[in-house]
Amino acid sequence: MLRLLSAARRGAARPGGGRGGGERRPRLPQPAREGAASWSSAAEASAVKLNEKASREKILTLESMNPYVKAVEYAVRGPIVLKAGEIEKELRKGIKKPFTEVIKANIGDAHAMGQRPITFLRQVVALCTYPNLLDSPSFPEDAKKRARRILQGCGGNSLGAYSASQGINCIREDVASYIERRDGGVPADPDNIYLTTGASDGIATILKILVSGGGKSRTGVMIPIPQYPLYSAAISELGAIQVNYYLDEENCWSLDVNELRRSLNEAKAYCHPKVLCIINPGNPTGQVQNRKCIEDVIHFAWEEKLFLLADEVYQDNVYSEGCQFHSFKKILYEMGPEYYNNVELASFHSTSKGYMGECGYRGGYMEVINLHPEMKGQLVKLLSVRICSPVSGQAAMDIVVNPPVPGEESYSQFIKEKESVLNNLAKKAKLTEDMFNKVPGVHCNPLQGAMYAFPRIFIPAKAIEEAKAHKMAPDMLYCMKLLEETGICVVPGSGFGQREGSYHFRMTILPPIEKLKILLEKMKDFHIKFLEKYA
Repeated sequence: MLRLLSAARRGAARPGGGRGGGERRPRLPQPAREGAASWSSAAEASAVKLNEKASREKILTLESMNPYVKAVEYAVRGPIVLKAGEIEKELRKGIKKPFTEVIKANIGDAHAMGQRPITFLRQVVALCTYPNLLDSPSFPEDAKKRARRILQGCGGNSLGAYSASQGINCIREDVASYIERRDGGVPADPDNIYLTTGASDGIATILKILVSGGGKSRTGVMIPIPQYPLYSAAISELGAIQVNYYLDEENCWSLDVNELRRSLNEAKAYCHPKVLCIINPGNPTGQVQNRKCIEDVIHFAWEEKLFLLADEVYQDNVYSEGCQFHSFKKILYEMGPEYYNNVELASFHSTSKGYMGECGYRGGYMEVINLHPEMKGQLVKLLSVRICSPVSGQAAMDIVVNPPVPGEESYSQFIKEKESVLNNLAKKAKLTEDMFNKVPGVHCNPLQGAMYAFPRIFIPAKAIEEAKAHKMAPDMLYCMKLLEETGICVVPGSGFGQREGSYHFRMTILPPIEKLKILLEKMKDFHIKFLEKYA
């Protein structure tokens, strides 16, 4: 329309500008132009008034925002990662650095670090996403069989339909069957299974329903230190009380029930401890709890009337000889009916870790047992607020719990890929532990499981003073200098919690083994120079 008006005006300004090449079009009458000018003046005056109004105070400010949200911190994607992003932009602009790339070893994102997806899982999700492929000879029949089953459970046979808030029924049945196989026949009820947006969603949901009271009766949530920052963040967001219990670094980050008792008794003075969180295998610490430890924890929870949360997302990631994953559900059952029929337990699993590494699908589940009958409806109500977890993530979770079995055509390839990922992780865990322990001023406990190292580092007094002058934790200063000088991004231990006076960082072991060797060599060189600089 604007182009037509412009053409008309150009035509009016030229002799013979009309279509017939005849008379000149008359110019706009004077009054019309005066009106346009007066309209323009009025618009300008109005704009000035709007600008004056635009300077009014904002409704949402740091002072007026939800104070619980303001208190939330999440170190894994915190200041160090923002700085890494800035450095990446500078590298793209051609700004010279002592390195050519930023290596983000701050987060357990397997595929971002080069791990290849499991073929069978991707085949089934592809078939579910685009069912026309079910007629393709390029896909194996066992993948098609699973895809058809999942699609039959979806509204309109489409992955694009909402599911029930608790998740697709046939997938919950598969999860229950998986738990029974894993736990040697311990029964699992699909009605106790909830499909979630990763494990994080399930953990946050259970915490939300558990938190209540005010003052000294406010819910206290016991978490391990060091911890995965999801827990401290969720506790802050809910205005609950964080109750720290310390893992024993001198004994390979073991959990001592006497430390649980100390922590609980001290907390009773200022809150109502009601929840006990366990991460097994550990994140960021990588320990795998033995059977006796789990029995002690369950007995403690039964004795003190605590609701148990068992974060078991790394259950496939166990590397050290003599270590074995034991689920809390299985040990609880084997301790007898007094425990099994009374201890309230929520346990969590995910597509993001293990050998799958499918973080982006945001698939997960939680199993909740011994919930009060009236609470079942309350939990489903709370889950229904977010309608349902991503249905593509539910499909991915189904393949984790319902993989190919012997006799199916995809079995040999699936097992080969799975074992390759886990064997590589075991090699990288040992390599990382050994290389760190050769560096003066660094000590790394055995990486029994999960996918991180959490080495303890010596920081000289001069560096601690410099960190104080910059109002940052000493290990934050260390990690920031590591990033600026080598391009390696790791997370300071202060973001996970640690005993006062000790310093650590968390680093994922996910990079390809050759790249990991280079990374570890760079870290060794940096650490030695750091000690020399601040000696």
